[in-house]
Amino acid sequence: MALVVISGQPCSGKSTAAQCLVGALNALESKPTAKIIDESSFHLNRNECYANMIAEKNLRGVLRSEVDRSLSRDNIVVVDSLNSIKGYRYELWCLARAAGIRYCVLYCDTEDNHCREWNKVRMESGEGSYEDKIFEDLVRRFEKPDRRNRWDSPLFELWPSKDGIEQSSAAILDAVLYVTKKVDSKTRDVRVLQPTIATQNARLSQTNSLYEMDCATQEVINAIMEAQSQALGGPVNGISIGKELPTVNIQRPVALPELRSMRRTFIKLTGQSSLSGPPPPSDMNSAKRMFVDYLNRELGIA
Repeated sequence: MALVVISGQPCSGKSTAAQCLVGALNALESKPTAKIIDESSFHLNRNECYANMIAEKNLRGVLRSEVDRSLSRDNIVVVDSLNSIKGYRYELWCLARAAGIRYCVLYCDTEDNHCREWNKVRMESGEGSYEDKIFEDLVRRFEKPDRRNRWDSPLFELWPSKDGIEQSSAAILDAVLYVTKKVDSKTRDVRVLQPTIATQNARLSQTNSLYEMDCATQEVINAIMEAQSQALGGPVNGISIGKELPTVNIQRPVALPELRSMRRTFIKLTGQSSLSGPPPPSDMNSAKRMFVDYLNRELGIA
């Protein structure tokens, strides 16, 4: 149904905003299913998650994977995290587009000094505060959402330090209306993202189809390059890829860039055909067989 990305500085009121948003959704007569995804969902320590760039990258990967698994046309997913990097918000936007659902950003615009004060209060009460060094680093690197970016639009803004956060806050109600409003041919103020061929192909990774094809085609290329290196540039016939698989027959040296180009074209064509025909290969051997047939045909040997 929708993906709502909560964004803001550390200790800016994001978790409160997420809870208020879910509460407002539960108050609706339709009672849509809503799920919050955050660090606490995985029992992760904030300071450990943001201790260095590698840990932070791993955290984003964990959250992104959970978002990808959770998205559907029947529920609303709320990502309650810093979501401070615009490139990461773009990745989340791509997931929403691939799922064919609505997307919006709820931004907690809180002044840095207020965030620091709230972090100190948490530190004194032992409620999961940030260490000072980590806090300042996160504040410095924060990339504010910009409604001119498609991955930051529509943008609903909250001002927690001035107005507080309630279920009745204007931004909360606007976000609820946006993700639940009935859409028809006359609707202009709600946008349901439409999957493209590229994003639909990416979704095949859930069944390992794209992964299997990627690995299989790379193994074929590696075998070809190895055979050519042993032949010292001469023609190579009957390159064996595996038992009960067809052989690759090459009458001329084929450079690695050309093989990579043919590999990309093969993967693209296979993905496009799967939209209207049979699914792509789901195991290594069938993927290898298809790619070898494609290479032999394109090289004029089949």
